[in-house]
Amino acid sequence: MAKKRIRRVGVFLNIPYDQKFERLYLAYICGISSYGLIPHATLELRSSERRLDRILNLIKSCRYSIHDLSRVEVDRKHPPTPRFNMPFELGLSIGWERLGSNHHTWFLYETQDYRLAKSLSDVNGTDAYIHEGTIDGVFREICNTFVRLSRQPSVDQMWCVYREVRKSIPGIMKSTRAKSIFEPRAFKDICVLASASANRHVGLAGP
Repeated sequence: MAKKRIRRVGVFLNIPYDQKFERLYLAYICGISSYGLIPHATLELRSSERRLDRILNLIKSCRYSIHDLSRVEVDRKHPPTPRFNMPFELGLSIGWERLGSNHHTWFLYETQDYRLAKSLSDVNGTDAYIHEGTIDGVFREICNTFVRLSRQPSVDQMWCVYREVRKSIPGIMKSTRAKSIFEPRAFKDICVLASASANRHVGLAGP
């Protein structure tokens, strides 16, 4: 009998790409992969197509999107500049959900409760998932986000995936010659490893 093909569903990750966020970056990938979902990010985008079009097409290809707006503060590097990319990509996702598709659902994540009411009052009335800047918090809120999916990993299982992926990072960096885990090939290899680890620790059931 032929094996039943498991449908993989994409999640667009709108998160910071910097060293201070590295632990949570890996937590998002491992947590999402534990649900049998596929993380996607703008890190993947490499083509001659206009960047805005590429970002929108990537969002449109995903069933869900997660937008972590905990790091929209002013970047201190000269010239001091606020981060607009993440709120902008949230706007693209909301526009796609409202005007283009009823098959896309977006979620807001933050470190502190009530801060979104000040930083982005236009989304007042939408509850944010508050992860408090911790790996455990990210895992907890991912569980709260995808509570209706059939595959329901525990936070402990997510931690198993995370530790396995974290332990493999030096090997990924060496094999890809990447200078940062925020490079396209490193991101792809981390996602593949996280998916394989999740299948071992959680199981093969689809979302």
